[in-house]
Amino acid sequence: MVRLLRPLTRGTTYTRLVHLWVPMLLVSVWLFVFPGQPWGPALPLIPLGLIPAVRLGEGVQAQVLLTPGEKDPGFSVRPAATWGDRFRTVLWLEARMVLGALAMFSTVWFPMLAHDFTAAAFGHAVTDNPLMRITHPHWAYGLLAPLCLVAMYASVVGLGELVTVVARRLLGPSAAERVAALEERTEQLLERTRIARELHDSIGHALTVAVVQAGAARAAGDPAFTDRALLAIEDTGRAALEDLERVLGLLRETRRPASGRPTLVEADRLMESARTSGAKIDADLTGPLETVPGPVSREGYRILQECLTNVLRHAGPVPVRVRIAVEDRALTLEVRNPLTAGIPGSGPGGGMRGSGLRGIRERAALLGGTARTGPDGGDWQVHVELPLR
Repeated sequence: MVRLLRPLTRGTTYTRLVHLWVPMLLVSVWLFVFPGQPWGPALPLIPLGLIPAVRLGEGVQAQVLLTPGEKDPGFSVRPAATWGDRFRTVLWLEARMVLGALAMFSTVWFPMLAHDFTAAAFGHAVTDNPLMRITHPHWAYGLLAPLCLVAMYASVVGLGELVTVVARRLLGPSAAERVAALEERTEQLLERTRIARELHDSIGHALTVAVVQAGAARAAGDPAFTDRALLAIEDTGRAALEDLERVLGLLRETRRPASGRPTLVEADRLMESARTSGAKIDADLTGPLETVPGPVSREGYRILQECLTNVLRHAGPVPVRVRIAVEDRALTLEVRNPLTAGIPGSGPGGGMRGSGLRGIRERAALLGGTARTGPDGGDWQVHVELPLR
């Protein structure tokens, strides 16, 4: 018995009833203007349901009123993208109108019938009820009054469950919408991965330069060298703070454009930062870097930054050869440095280098390019090719 009466204590029962009543407001206005045509409002629903934004509004209503509090109610909350979604919206509007009429009938006429049966049980004739006339009152009519209230309760709960099931079928995401949602989720995951790489590359490079410069200044004991080292640490730290501010901005504004990220046009600044840390860089830049597409140029900058960071962290102040070539179809980026006792992947920080190299390969793969890393003729080599078209 308690289980049967439990819907009376649930707020969802009453919000679903409100959802069923809403179409009847349109019917009431229509009957006020055009009396005697109760089904007239059903005709304008056809062109109305073909408007893409209507599906969005119906999905939001269903989510708020039919399934309040549920995390994944299964309704589409975006405009109709295909004609199939629009036709499903039209069918939903018609179904909602029919179910709303049944709910209105049950909540209006069942209480009226219960009232009239009660009146007839006490000896009053019922002549003004269009559904029935009781000219011979009898006490037995009193037994029917509770049944009317039970019928109203059952219809309200049952119609609420039915309209929710129908809404999930007709307002649920179509195959195209599920694919779009999956693509959006994939984009979000890729964006989070890119932001993680941004922080790894930028902050990791800055910390590496600071550590190398501080250690060299302490060992040198030369005031002039110490001043240069502190200046390099200051410049690198300031650039890292700018990168951190930009990345945090990306987290706050997911739609913020990526045009503010550094590109290969600023490669000289990056190599100069490595030079101040003791690396002897021999750079060979050929081709117009400013013509490289934005995504390729930005990822190329991060790849170069990761390469130089790895050199400073694992090999120290050694000669480094950097070659950047812009050709018709591809951007070639190569960084080479002599192999030292600090073999990549071993010793302190080896895991960081392994993570960085994996990030280089992933960046190249996302742009349709290739990346080769490893020993080559006594050098450690990173060779990356990124397509420009």
